[in-house]
Amino acid sequence: MVSGTRNRVWEWQTRWLVHIFLLWSTIEAQIRYTIPEELKQDSVVGNIAKDLGLSVSEISERKLRIASEGKQYFNVDLGKGELVVSERIDRETRCGQSVSCVLPLQVIIEDPLQMYSVEIEIQDINDNEPLFITNEHVLNIAESTAAGALFPLKSAKDPDVGKNALNSYKLNPNEHFGLNIKTNKDGAKIPELVLQKALDRETQPVLQLVLTAVDGGTPARSGTTQITVHVLDINDNAPLFEKAIYEMSLKENSPQGTVVTSVKAFDLDEGTNGEVAYSFAEHTTDAIQNTFNINSETGEITITDTLDYEEASTYELNIRAKDKGTPAMEGHCTVQVEIQDENDNSPQIILTSLPSPVREDAPLGTVVALIRAKDIDSGDNGRVSLNIPAEYPFKLKPSFSDHYTLVTDSKLDREKFPEYRIQMYASDSGSPPLTTQTEITVNILDVNDNPPIFTQSSYTVYVKENGAPGQILFSVSASDPDLGENAKISYFIFDSKVQDVSVSSYIYINSDNGSIYSMHSFDYEKLKVFQVQVQAKDQGSPSLSSNATVHVFILDQNDNTPTVIYPSVIMGSVSHQKLPRSAKAGHLVTKVTAVDADSGHNAWISYRVVEATDASLFGVNLYTGEVRTKRAVSEQDDASQRLLIEIKDNGEPVQSTTVTVGILLEDGVHEPISDLRQKTQEPSKKNNKITFYLIISLASISAVSFVTFMILAVKCVRNSRRGACCCIRRSESDGYKNPNRNLQIQLNTDGPIKYVEVLGGDMMSQSQSFRSCLSPVSEFSDFTFVKPSSTSDFKDMISVLDASLPDSAWTFESQQVSITS
Repeated sequence: MVSGTRNRVWEWQTRWLVHIFLLWSTIEAQIRYTIPEELKQDSVVGNIAKDLGLSVSEISERKLRIASEGKQYFNVDLGKGELVVSERIDRETRCGQSVSCVLPLQVIIEDPLQMYSVEIEIQDINDNEPLFITNEHVLNIAESTAAGALFPLKSAKDPDVGKNALNSYKLNPNEHFGLNIKTNKDGAKIPELVLQKALDRETQPVLQLVLTAVDGGTPARSGTTQITVHVLDINDNAPLFEKAIYEMSLKENSPQGTVVTSVKAFDLDEGTNGEVAYSFAEHTTDAIQNTFNINSETGEITITDTLDYEEASTYELNIRAKDKGTPAMEGHCTVQVEIQDENDNSPQIILTSLPSPVREDAPLGTVVALIRAKDIDSGDNGRVSLNIPAEYPFKLKPSFSDHYTLVTDSKLDREKFPEYRIQMYASDSGSPPLTTQTEITVNILDVNDNPPIFTQSSYTVYVKENGAPGQILFSVSASDPDLGENAKISYFIFDSKVQDVSVSSYIYINSDNGSIYSMHSFDYEKLKVFQVQVQAKDQGSPSLSSNATVHVFILDQNDNTPTVIYPSVIMGSVSHQKLPRSAKAGHLVTKVTAVDADSGHNAWISYRVVEATDASLFGVNLYTGEVRTKRAVSEQDDASQRLLIEIKDNGEPVQSTTVTVGILLEDGVHEPISDLRQKTQEPSKKNNKITFYLIISLASISAVSFVTFMILAVKCVRNSRRGACCCIRRSESDGYKNPNRNLQIQLNTDGPIKYVEVLGGDMMSQSQSFRSCLSPVSEFSDFTFVKPSSTSDFKDMISVLDASLPDSAWTFESQQVSITS
């Protein structure tokens, strides 16, 4: 029989290999194949590459793989793109008595990530014959049993399904018994012996029958059992149940001790022949006997173990009622128990593929992971919904059946959230619902989306002049929140001109750390301030950058000695001055003038006499350099006097120089002012023209001012007649924009140097004003020219007069002029 079975299996395999067919349909991205069971290893199921629309090279490049729950029965031949059997499939082991046997597979393709659902239906072949639990069945039947009595027999079992399942029973021909087939709700066929002719123990005490079970396969397969009938002489009434079938319903997880039902049988006999004991029928499975218990006296059936709908949804209990007669007789009934599903299983969250890292610039809808949610409960208890909180930039997108794809739903920013720990919640629709939670981690990959940022938009650097080249002046710093090469910063200086020279000739920047170095020594007197543009640039692709301005201020050092302007060097090292012996104390002899190229405190100059022919006769002003007599000159003083004057600045260290002044004392030295005026007019025609223009300008301004004053005065007098006080103030707010509204003429003399200054008023000066107040109660009015609080720098030295003019030379200085009436 075994050899025959194997031959039939090979026959089926050969037939399916020759006539294999492919059932392919697109239902929610599903592919379906149908194959028979028991195919040999490496048998071809179908060309999955072709059915997915992929070339053979693509399935290797995109890493096609098969994912399935449980045992792996199939592989993909990457060289041909075919789905092949990797292990023999026994449909009965895999699916039991289920008519439909479908193996679900998930085909996962990466780069980009995609998933397809594949269903492989395993069709049954007739590789099993019907089998009875025992080879012999013994029946004790009283000889008085009336014709028509039924005697249930144990049914045969055939693991095959459909047309290959158990189809019919046959009983060998005999004169006493026939065969009746009873069909249960579940379609199971139960054979029963029917007594067709009364038995006579004395004629035939034992009968041997053969019961054959035949399936519907082609060719049909069968199994047999021996039935031995013992004819009893005495107890001729068997117990009879109230019902042939009891139908009950129980909730799963019902506690132990729960009463299922109570069966009741009656025996028409009396005495011990009518006493009934209840038990499970012979050949009741251990699973049923471990789960239920029957009270032999009362027929009460109770639960002794936990019921689980997911393990068994129905139970069929065969109950026997046996009397105590001799020989004993028995009756049978069936208790069918249906288990009701309870929501006692939480949903499961299964990661079909692990989450892939996502670039922070990934477009919306990028697939991150494939997820499945399932519940082994049934109905609403097994209907699952999968959710994630709305706070994440992701969403779950249902694909098909109970599968989901996790995709991006909004813009990502790695600098804010380098990773996400996403909580997933799966809930079923039971009452109350059960929930399962799991967490997955999604890492965000960096892209170069942030430029470097300087710590300051501008920097101020103070550098001392005369510093050694190569010294570090300052360091700029920038930061980039990106990662790796995207955050690696290099520093550069934009090429620009400083005094027509490239800025790179002045400074150098370290591209790695932003340190700025001097290229040579700076000279404050040549360059006081300059600025450079610094760029910070990352090494991303494409690179990003930002700029900052560095203001470099050169600090003055006391590196210049005072320079004597007067006496001039070209006039010799000794300046000779003449002084009349009639000079009194405080007489201005001459003025030493010096300048310092430095600035600030370093340029503050002081004068002092370090040597003198007569220290009691002459002195020098500490700050102005004016040389004056300390006392009146006497006849006893030497005619030739010599002064050595030291000129020092206020720097650190102090820089100084000296000048020698010679003074000749003479009698009767006198030059009238007219002579000075004559000499001042001699230098050049240019000076004469300038003086002429100044006189005309001054006269014009005076005339305009006088006319303006008169007009204002007339208006104020008219207003005063009405008892009002008129006060007119001229300021910048009146809109007067004459750039020459303040003209200052100043004639100065510094010893032998005589010069004239012409100073124009500053247009922005706030101190210049004209004011006129006229009051009817005032005894006088005044008109005032106010000298500006500040003047502009010297524009030009008009002339240098004769250096030999005596101290009696005249001097005009602009002063406040007040006119009172």
